[in-house]
Amino acid sequence: MGTAILIIFGLLMLVVFLYSLSLLHLLINFQKSRNQKVTSQNWDFSDPSQIPFVTVQLPLYNDKPVVERLLRNISKLDYPLDKLEVQVLDDSTDDSAALTAEIISELRSEGFPIEHITRTHRKGFKAGALKAGMASAKGEFIAIFDSDFLPQPDWLKKTVPYFKDDSLGVVQTRWGHLNEDYSLLTRLQAFLLDYHFILEQTGRNFGKHFINFNGTAGIWRKSCILDAGNWEGDTLTEDLDLSYRAQLKGWNFKYLKEVVTPAELPITIEAARSQQFRWNKGAAENFQKNYRKVLKDKNATFGTRVHSFFHLLNSSFFFVVLLMGIISIPVLFLLDNPSYSEILTGMTVFILSPVIFFVTYYAAYRELHKDQQLSIFRFTGLFFTFFSIAMGLSLHNSIAILEGHFGKKSEFIRTPKFNLGNKSGAALKQPVKITFQLILEILLMLLFAFGIFSSFRIGNYSLLPFHLMMFFGFSYVVLASLNVELFRGIKSDLTGFQNL
Repeated sequence: MGTAILIIFGLLMLVVFLYSLSLLHLLINFQKSRNQKVTSQNWDFSDPSQIPFVTVQLPLYNDKPVVERLLRNISKLDYPLDKLEVQVLDDSTDDSAALTAEIISELRSEGFPIEHITRTHRKGFKAGALKAGMASAKGEFIAIFDSDFLPQPDWLKKTVPYFKDDSLGVVQTRWGHLNEDYSLLTRLQAFLLDYHFILEQTGRNFGKHFINFNGTAGIWRKSCILDAGNWEGDTLTEDLDLSYRAQLKGWNFKYLKEVVTPAELPITIEAARSQQFRWNKGAAENFQKNYRKVLKDKNATFGTRVHSFFHLLNSSFFFVVLLMGIISIPVLFLLDNPSYSEILTGMTVFILSPVIFFVTYYAAYRELHKDQQLSIFRFTGLFFTFFSIAMGLSLHNSIAILEGHFGKKSEFIRTPKFNLGNKSGAALKQPVKITFQLILEILLMLLFAFGIFSSFRIGNYSLLPFHLMMFFGFSYVVLASLNVELFRGIKSDLTGFQNL
């Protein structure tokens, strides 16, 4: 039995190690990309004959706190009005639709080309709304912004010129953050998203591997959307789905790290859970829907097949980490048994995995903060805090992943917006719900507390860092779910590392 437990634990560590190697390869691509000059074709915006017609789509659903900010920001886009149309795709079921209509009427009276498109149903959710807008869209290119995104006035002029390349289907820009300093939760979400947009998107795009349109802050060639089969609502991440279908059709994607489009990060644990659930389940659904097509694609290189595998399955590593955590408790009691010394010796190579994670995350962090005073202490604090809380969300995300892989359908739950900026003030408290999942998370918190206690009791500290991170992560998730503000002060403590 002991041998079987160690072999399973070793196989799980091997999976994580292989994933870390894929990230190491993306780091190599990222470093190479730094020597590549980003250029676009000259586009004479003073010549009306050269200016293409652009449709901007703004999908909304009960976004009252941010709708006015969104619409007034979009009205400032610096683009010829006779070559622009804005579609507000409003599926709202609350009183926000009336406010939206009022602002649109005001903007139209000022000569801004904007229209209010509503539906009496939510069929297909966001994908359905985008597809409905496509039916009447006049633009050769379709820019999409979620309700909390605020593009700069010159956003279109910075992205449209790349479409001089007829093979280009999408230009995706980097997400910025309007409220990164609101709390520890928002700071850690920014830490994750910055890693994705700095290292992963850049590394995949430079290596000519499949990347994804991120659902917003990007612009499509309309003919690319239609050629790929248009928007489909059969997964919770319609953006990832259409991205893969388009690239399988031979369309190229362009990622612009230098163009930043700021947006709002979820500020409550419930909102963050909802967003994570949708992203992780959608990725699993897309693996089931699209990865076999990648394997069969004769034009896909071996590297693209490998990176697509880890790209579509990266959320599934939450399940791997959860299994590792549970199995690590009996493993702890096997570590000092000489009968398993050979197996344990062979597993030591996998210690490189956390080192690779640390190095790749630091590279992205350093790139983003290269014009600021860097602190390895501040980064280390963010790194271990982020991974601990990510581990604490492993049960929640594993449920989403398993539902995605086994085909259980669920409703598209939008992420609530609050428009509070960095004004942390009083926490926004939600009613506490004692669910079966929360009970399991409490039990897992206690399990890893037992692991910590056992390490000291038997005098073996090999797994102590892992158990401490798992315990801290589940403690944070449990206490945040119970509206306990124990960790609110950590934000200032982490910020204080900056001057060390």
